[in-house]
Amino acid sequence: MKTNLKLSLTILSLGIGAVARADLNIVTTTADLASIAQSVGGAKVRVSSIVTGARDPHRIEAKPSFMSRARSADLWLAIGLELEIGYERPILDGSGNGKIRVGGPGHVYVSQWARVRDVPSGAVTRAQGDIHPFGNPHIWLDPYNGRSIALRLGEKMGALDPGNAATYKSNAAAFARKLDEAMFGEALVGKFGGDTLWGWDDGDKLVSNLRDKGALDQLGGWAAKMRPFWGKPIVTYHRSWNYFAYRFGLKIVAELEPKPGLEPTPGHIAGVIKTVEAQGVKVLLQEPYYSKRSAEFVASRTSASAVVAPGSVGHESAARDYITLIDAIVSRVSAAMAK
Repeated sequence: MKTNLKLSLTILSLGIGAVARADLNIVTTTADLASIAQSVGGAKVRVSSIVTGARDPHRIEAKPSFMSRARSADLWLAIGLELEIGYERPILDGSGNGKIRVGGPGHVYVSQWARVRDVPSGAVTRAQGDIHPFGNPHIWLDPYNGRSIALRLGEKMGALDPGNAATYKSNAAAFARKLDEAMFGEALVGKFGGDTLWGWDDGDKLVSNLRDKGALDQLGGWAAKMRPFWGKPIVTYHRSWNYFAYRFGLKIVAELEPKPGLEPTPGHIAGVIKTVEAQGVKVLLQEPYYSKRSAEFVASRTSASAVVAPGSVGHESAARDYITLIDAIVSRVSAAMAK
């Protein structure tokens, strides 16, 4: 009986060890990365985000609880481009977890997997406001980047956990397919494939190529909703919507902040009102954690609408994951533009 008990305990301990090795403990800086990581990892991963709720990702403090969470992480996912410059290094140093420090096998800046925009061409100084010298860090608001991050993340997870590599690759492909269909509609994805459609879209040839192939009437998803507003002007609060604007052909003609990170001033707002009137702007777009006062003031004196949309997963209930985040933004912007 002692032999059987000893054997049972041995089998149980091996089983627990196998589960622990099969799982990846992932900590992300943003909820957008957490959503993508969970989609790719499925039941094989545990994921948590440092930034939660409707909070500005630039203004997070390094808390001991974050260090404790990072201590057991196998993979740390950050945006990079200095988005997390104020808190990432203290959290990583305080965790004592060498494998997720910058340069370690479990540390990733996902911006290396994205198409980065707004990289300054000259010297960057504080006089210019909160400018990021390596490019705009709000990369997740272009769904092409979300797709690219998911596919590369599948490879990274597979490298860290080879026993489940096939699962991660399959999950990443499924996520990419779901995002493709949300962007272009099922019919076109089934006919041409996501890679081809994204290639056309990125080269501003989506509509012309579909027209040439007699398939323009099959365009669906976000691309179809936003197509009527291609080239139309909008105003944003902060310089965070450039990726979304690029993907859907919107032209940002002004920002409510006089410089990135600085509060709107009466003089600057007066200039924004003139721009809105002169260019026929219909949408003043901002995230929920900024004060609506300036946008509502401009809207009250023009024909534009103040539109508050989630800038990240978890900003509100409508943005419960990455795909519903983009869907919520598209729905709100397109509805306001159509008025």
